[in-house]
Amino acid sequence: MEIGIIGSGNIGSTLAGYLIKLGHQVTIANSRGPESLTDVAENTGAKPVTAEEAARAKDLVIIAIPAKAIRKLPVDILSASKAIVLDAGNYYPSRDGQIAEIEDGLTDSEWVAKVIGHPVIKAFNNIVAGSLASKARPGGGTDRIALSVAGDNKEQTKDIMKLIEEIGFDAIDGGTLSESWKQQPGEPAYCQDLEKDALEAALQEADPSTHRENLAKADEMARPYF
Repeated sequence: MEIGIIGSGNIGSTLAGYLIKLGHQVTIANSRGPESLTDVAENTGAKPVTAEEAARAKDLVIIAIPAKAIRKLPVDILSASKAIVLDAGNYYPSRDGQIAEIEDGLTDSEWVAKVIGHPVIKAFNNIVAGSLASKARPGGGTDRIALSVAGDNKEQTKDIMKLIEEIGFDAIDGGTLSESWKQQPGEPAYCQDLEKDALEAALQEADPSTHRENLAKADEMARPYF
């Protein structure tokens, strides 16, 4: 596939390395420009480009940036894209500021889809970068951890689940995009390195009545790292 990654932090860079090893053509961009991505290119094999170029990837565009940077994306290009657009981010108010639409009930990925004018699939947001980099395992093993994928287009959801399996993790369908809050910060399924059955149980355990409180607690715990 032709894949563009917008975001060169730990998640974006790690995914670039995996996808190159799988034989895909990968470009990667950040807000500082291609000239700042020399080390990432050397470590992963991905081609440094501008965000506009990454957004033009024909098959898959991965957005792995803080919510506060979403409005700076090349929306005109993304809104017209025929590719799958994947949101790998998480909303943390202490880092991103209060986003009214999310505070009023949209999931962060529903908000992303609204801003860029294109449907998105939610994935790779409920695993810490260290685990993503070190815990991929061959298929058929008993020690694989699982990632959940949420989205309204089930064919695209299946495509991303297949990609996750190829990278080295089990994948489960996490429901619609409106249900993606179940894999967001503070919820039982968030960054726990669970195997498949345990992750499915964690998603079921999520309680909408405590979501706002759980996010606030997770945000407070994460605040020193921002």
